[in-house]
Amino acid sequence: MHYDKLKKIRNEKGFTCKQMGKKLNITAAYYCQIETGARNLSYNLACKIAKVFNMKPDEIFYDDHMKKRLK
Repeated sequence: MHYDKLKKIRNEKGFTCKQMGKKLNITAAYYCQIETGARNLSYNLACKIAKVFNMKPDEIFYDDHMKKRLK
């Protein structure tokens, strides 16, 4: 599942995948794979990502989750 909103927010905040990886203590490749849906996103990592953006996980991931569920 692609996380389109996550990528949009990251770009709006001016962060690269490499910067996000450093903030989350994961590799840039791992982070990019989350955005593209090549890797599953754990709840704990979703919370860490939301914290970087000073948001709640639902604000970032809920819409994309519902799109997948409705398919």
